[in-house]
Amino acid sequence: MAAMASSTFFFFLLCLTVTAKKTYIVHMKHQDKPLSFETHNDWYRSSLQSLTATPAESLLYSYNAAFNGFAASLDPEQAEALGKSDSVLGVYEDTLYNLHTTRTPQFLGLDAESGLWAGHNTQQLEQASRDVIIGVLDTGVWPESKSFDDSGMPEVPAKWRGECESAPDFNPKFCNRKLIGARSFSKGYRMASGGGGIYKKPGEIQSPRDKDGHGTHTASTAAGSHVANASLLGYASGTARGMATHARVATYKVCWETGCFGSDILAGMERAIEDGVDVLSLSLGGGSAPYFRDTIAIGAFTAMEKGIFVSCSAGNSGPTKATLANVAPWIMTVGAGTLDRDFPAYAVLGNKIRYNGVSLYSGRGMGKKPVGLVYSKGNSSGSNLCLTGSLDPALVRGKVVLCDRGTTARVEKGAVVRDAGGVGMILANTETSGEELVADSHLLPAVAVGRKVGDLIREYARSDPNPTAALVFGGTVLDIKPSPVVAAFSSRGPNMVTPQILKPDVIGPGVNILAAWSEAIGPTGLAKDSRKTMFNIMSGTSMSCPHISGLAALIKAAHPEWSPSAIKSALMTTAYTQDNTNSTLRDAADGSLSNPWAHGAGHVDPQKALSPGLIYDISTDEYITFLCSLGYTVDHVKTIVKRPNVTCSKKFKDPGELNYPSFSVMFGGKRVVRYTRELTNVGPARSMYKVTVNGPSTVGISVMPKTLIFRTVGEKKRYTVTFVAKRGTSPMAKPEFGSIVWGNAQNQVKSPVSFSWSLM
Repeated sequence: MAAMASSTFFFFLLCLTVTAKKTYIVHMKHQDKPLSFETHNDWYRSSLQSLTATPAESLLYSYNAAFNGFAASLDPEQAEALGKSDSVLGVYEDTLYNLHTTRTPQFLGLDAESGLWAGHNTQQLEQASRDVIIGVLDTGVWPESKSFDDSGMPEVPAKWRGECESAPDFNPKFCNRKLIGARSFSKGYRMASGGGGIYKKPGEIQSPRDKDGHGTHTASTAAGSHVANASLLGYASGTARGMATHARVATYKVCWETGCFGSDILAGMERAIEDGVDVLSLSLGGGSAPYFRDTIAIGAFTAMEKGIFVSCSAGNSGPTKATLANVAPWIMTVGAGTLDRDFPAYAVLGNKIRYNGVSLYSGRGMGKKPVGLVYSKGNSSGSNLCLTGSLDPALVRGKVVLCDRGTTARVEKGAVVRDAGGVGMILANTETSGEELVADSHLLPAVAVGRKVGDLIREYARSDPNPTAALVFGGTVLDIKPSPVVAAFSSRGPNMVTPQILKPDVIGPGVNILAAWSEAIGPTGLAKDSRKTMFNIMSGTSMSCPHISGLAALIKAAHPEWSPSAIKSALMTTAYTQDNTNSTLRDAADGSLSNPWAHGAGHVDPQKALSPGLIYDISTDEYITFLCSLGYTVDHVKTIVKRPNVTCSKKFKDPGELNYPSFSVMFGGKRVVRYTRELTNVGPARSMYKVTVNGPSTVGISVMPKTLIFRTVGEKKRYTVTFVAKRGTSPMAKPEFGSIVWGNAQNQVKSPVSFSWSLM
């Protein structure tokens, strides 16, 4: 009877209109599985039988760990009919996510021989990290890279349940005691590419091998082994290494030529959870969506519940406000900052003025002789942007071309100039990217300059009857000041999904980062770039995310009993907000002072994060209470939580009551906002902390009690903070920022605070 019931509770029209199929993610009531089916997979397959003559082909993925349900290839009518079943909680169309694309260890203080982890030296920490496994969801891996050399590594941890796939271009023997897993997930991508479309493209066979470079770069940033004499064609020369050099790496290829599909990401997260990873690193994301519609947030919740730390990139849509991705509070949302290293280059104009810029060009230079400078010449409207086909070779040949940044990739503009006969390029920022300078390994001599310099060169090119320029390259320079600076591209708050949770959480190194690279592609990523390199320099929150993933692995090694929320708290409350000139962090977009909507709690400080003194911990049940406070239906909450007995009988009055390490105070129509937080002592017994508050003149801040005394390790203490908006403050007042710090002689446990009178 149960089998009959299972096939009849889905009622479908027998003659459905034939339309193009798409991938849908179907959320099922896990507990509704009839007893006649041995597995949920059998049940899902049976559910599709009334719908399609080939249920085995329609069922792409069956999820059990990260999600209750499956992904299937359906047409819209079938998906709509399926959604009417009592056993179906929701049917969602697959979402396309995008990638957010060796000085770092020294800059972060990870090369110190002692003092990194209180009472232990670096060697002991490295020993402990050998049992920590970092799972990287990205474009795969180039296993031959020296960054995955396993010399001196002990046997793979006994808890590991993963494997290395076999593929035409990938032998499982490529894996070793360092790179312990490599899998690929492409069914969602293949469906979107027209069924077997992936096999029609010679460069996109189903394989864990990285043909893009991005995945190899992120994996080696998180946990690459030491590689001496690493550089990109001579730039950034030195020893390359990841954050956790002795941790293990497992890669899950979920991103393909057109991007990363949610069904593949969810399958990769599920497999990584089952394989036994300790940290998940995802340098990819999409737009903002409610958590029950956010594939990454759903998979990350299960990971968090199983003790897995999840680190995600914040996005590269800055400096525009409210552009963040991956904002769920159980995810570490990572923005990007600069290093104290630069790659200077100069544009010397015919008026004898030399302007500073950056470049990673490594071929033959132009020489010192100036040549003609061209800007926005010809009849094409896109010539100022150097778009494909916009440059007239008759006007460009033998000259330096000034190109506005934007619309197309920076390196692509250089290729357009070269193909039109140009001998050099000045890439000038516009208002959107401000003063931020990102170096690229261009195909021709090229210098990138900021907006202000760009405007001066644009004016010179327009006004001088015979403008000329020469380009000069300065190699690698260290100890740049100020640094770090918040990258202009780093996505900004406020958090539009839950404004009461301050995001991003932290920033880490994300500009001009040297790491391992795929030898299947040149350093620019362009098809016409035939150069091969073992390392590449890239920028993006894609690069900052694996830095934090690797640091989380080190903290996990030092404190294996800590929850993901405890690790996040340690990284946030010890982050710094002053640069190497002892000034407040600045924003590369316009040189102004940065704020927590750009840098979160600040720039990570690994040494301090290993011994934070106090932590803000959050249990799974507290996250469920938070979700129940968002106005979601119980079924929506179940989509994320995957517990059949969730009732939402317990809710916060305000989602900001979650025990988060930062505060986002939304006054709205209220004058008073009050939150209670709980701190756990992870420092020595008999520790006393006193509170210091800092805020704008428009807000009164009071904390009770003002002193917390912890008699034992692990003891928990609560405090209540009251925020009062001063009378007469306009509801349209601009956002303000402050901080709450619990401190003693050993530790400063700092929480950023944002104040908003309206959402934006």
